Amino acid sequence: MVRVQPSTLEAMASSPSIAHSKHSNVSHFLPAIIFLFSFFPFAVESINNETLVSIAAILNLSSRAGKEHKLAIQLAVRNYNNTSKYHKLSLHFRDSRGMALTAISIAEEMIKIKKVQVIIGMQSWQEAVLVAELGNQAQVPVISFAAPVTTPTFSSFRWPFLVLMANNQTSFVKCVADVVHAYNWQRVSVIYEEDAYGNDYGMLAILSEALQNVGSQIELSLPLPPYSSLSHPDGVVQVELLKLLNTQSRVFIVLQSSLPMVTCLFAEAKKMGLVDRETAWIVPESITYMLDSVSDSVISSMEGVLGIKTYSLPNSTGYQSFQVQFRKSFRKEYPEEDNPRPGFYALQAYDSIRVVTWAIEALRNDISSPKIFLKEMLLANFLGLSGKIKFEHGQTFPSPILRIVNVIGKGYKEIDFWTEQYGFSKTLSFELAGQNAAEGLVGPVIWPGNLMRPPKGWSMPTRAKPMKIGVPRKTPFDKFVKVEYNENSNQTRMQYVDFTLPYAESGLSMIVPAKFEGTALIFMRPFTWEMWMVIVSVLIYTMLTVWYLERNSNPEFNGPLKTQINIALWFTIFALFFAHREKIYSNLTRMVIVVWLFLSLILTSSYTANLSSMLTVQQLQPKVKNIESLKWSNSKIGFSGDPFVRKYLENMLHFKSQNMIKVSREYNYTEEFKSKRIAAAFMEIPYQKVFISKNCRGYSAFTPTNRFGGLGFMFQKGSPITRDFSKAILQLSENGELKSLEDKWLNNPDECSTNITANANGSLKIQSLWVLFVVSVFTSTFCVITSMALSMEKNEQQQEAFEENHGCSAIEIVWKKVLTLVNYIYYAESSNESQAPNSAHIEGVEEFSLPPPESSSSA
Repeated sequence: MVRVQPSTLEAMASSPSIAHSKHSNVSHFLPAIIFLFSFFPFAVESINNETLVSIAAILNLSSRAGKEHKLAIQLAVRNYNNTSKYHKLSLHFRDSRGMALTAISIAEEMIKIKKVQVIIGMQSWQEAVLVAELGNQAQVPVISFAAPVTTPTFSSFRWPFLVLMANNQTSFVKCVADVVHAYNWQRVSVIYEEDAYGNDYGMLAILSEALQNVGSQIELSLPLPPYSSLSHPDGVVQVELLKLLNTQSRVFIVLQSSLPMVTCLFAEAKKMGLVDRETAWIVPESITYMLDSVSDSVISSMEGVLGIKTYSLPNSTGYQSFQVQFRKSFRKEYPEEDNPRPGFYALQAYDSIRVVTWAIEALRNDISSPKIFLKEMLLANFLGLSGKIKFEHGQTFPSPILRIVNVIGKGYKEIDFWTEQYGFSKTLSFELAGQNAAEGLVGPVIWPGNLMRPPKGWSMPTRAKPMKIGVPRKTPFDKFVKVEYNENSNQTRMQYVDFTLPYAESGLSMIVPAKFEGTALIFMRPFTWEMWMVIVSVLIYTMLTVWYLERNSNPEFNGPLKTQINIALWFTIFALFFAHREKIYSNLTRMVIVVWLFLSLILTSSYTANLSSMLTVQQLQPKVKNIESLKWSNSKIGFSGDPFVRKYLENMLHFKSQNMIKVSREYNYTEEFKSKRIAAAFMEIPYQKVFISKNCRGYSAFTPTNRFGGLGFMFQKGSPITRDFSKAILQLSENGELKSLEDKWLNNPDECSTNITANANGSLKIQSLWVLFVVSVFTSTFCVITSMALSMEKNEQQQEAFEENHGCSAIEIVWKKVLTLVNYIYYAESSNESQAPNSAHIEGVEEFSLPPPESSSSA
């Protein structure tokens, strides 16, 4: 018995020739078919037990994407039919050639005549919308490979039978904005191929908003006519690209385009030098997917270009098996194509059939209800070849993982991953985002012209397009800006500007007349008056200490008390100059003198250095001490007339407006000072440096305590030059070049190096040496106390020995100790004058003899 296989029937049903004959001659073959099936009861039973699902595929078979779609769908249907026992799929391919009207005509035919239950395909959003309208009316699910720029509001209600296998363009646009932000490109140019439905304008608006969010903007939008409408595309593209030469931006974003247009675009741009060093190009997913299939000449013209595509899972087991089948079938069916490797389009089409079979297996034998069939398709949840397949509101979810590729040589290199949540990353371990995620591309990236560093993204001014520089109409100092007017020039006011980093600090400085300071008492200036008083006090204290410690043991201290004090003073003063020759008998005195000599060394060295600088360098004494004295005396002040300076003087320093005089030119300040119309002038720090460098012998400046802003360059808002100027200023500041330039152009060190403004007291204050004074006083005090303690101890020992020999009562002993102390003090003061014997008689007390007190050195 011969058995008719279901696959044979499916092939017959899908064959166009058989389908045509079936409509024309089916009445002639009907009796024969019935007679044939009566002899094959098992075949009829087998067919009747299988559920047949008809699928229409509307594709653009002239494009590489359409070819991949078709072959992948065939493989998916064949694999399913070979494994399924109860369900079979029947395919009907039609070529829309990318035309929306053709697509809707084919869809109507498939629904009415072929009675298809699912429609797959539509590579453009325009095709998808029109076919979805028919699907709503006939209640036939429509699976689209295209998606809108942004998902329309209530799209699931407008097209309830539309299933989107692609994500909208929001992720791509955000990825492009992140790339622009990573390299701080301020301006970009956007190139796109127009379509008949205005989809490009919506995408352009989304991109413009995304760029504004990262501080960039679109300088020029360059639309290109559809490639199919051009008879000489090379000439048209060349004329349009000339507009890019007049822009400053050298970052070009190809928003959307067909492969033929991109091929022509890069060929002409390469000739015009727009794909060269310091330029950057970014192409969309539709072009990135086609990089595997373009010729070597096209790839070479795109060297250094960045591409963005949705990441798939090439290492899965299912992908390896699919790739082998796809390569074999693709070479056989399309031998003219160079690269048989499946791209993302093939993976997307394969997964679309899996969505259909997911619903079929879930419903098993009941697929008669289109709404239930659609519902089960939207419940699909599996890991497909193109990634995670899950739907939310009729669209795949979650957001895709994008891959950044870099065109190098005759191929491309995949460099970074990107997700909306984590940004750029070198690996897929996004759960470790804190370690792997990066603010910019990890790379490395090879840019056009084989440039290894990030391009500037803007072109330098040329003779054809010079930079227009705006300068102040009036400036008080010609050393900063000197303006020469042209009668034919026009002035324009820029409302939106950006500023660079300041190249010079700014703040308000006060300039006042000053006179050279000269005085007969300049030798007293090295120390403050407080310092002199402390020095004299410590000198006197040290003198008394030396006298007390040396008065008994040193023979040079003989004579009256006045003579002893003179000798001690002379001895202490000469120690300041290390010229003393007197012999020291007490060890405690030596300790005091050592500390005093060290203090004397510091004092003399500091005095000599400070006095030398005062005598060598001429000093200026300002006539006005501070701002408060100006306000208190109601004096007039001068300023440059800058509105900002005027407001600062009025609001912050609280000067009266009637006391402020505008001085327009630099040389007018000296005239105003000489005529005594102003007592002080307020200038910004850079202007003050210029003024003082020229008039340092008659004026002094006070550095401000509050500073503001600085002097920098101003550019049009969004200008890429702003960043590079700021970077250059920062480099000059770090390596010291900025300070050298300031000294060269603003300061005059040769003329003013010997003049110092005496706006601060240069005298040495007590705070600088207070520790040494404390140590000296402490040492003297310690030595005096030690000497007294030793003397008292020895006298007590002698007194106790005397009492033991004569026997005295307790009251007598106490009384005699008091008398002993009095006698000791009296004898110590008068021994050198009268040379009295070592005895004393006091009335009422038995006569006793005491030896004279010995010096502490004997201890």
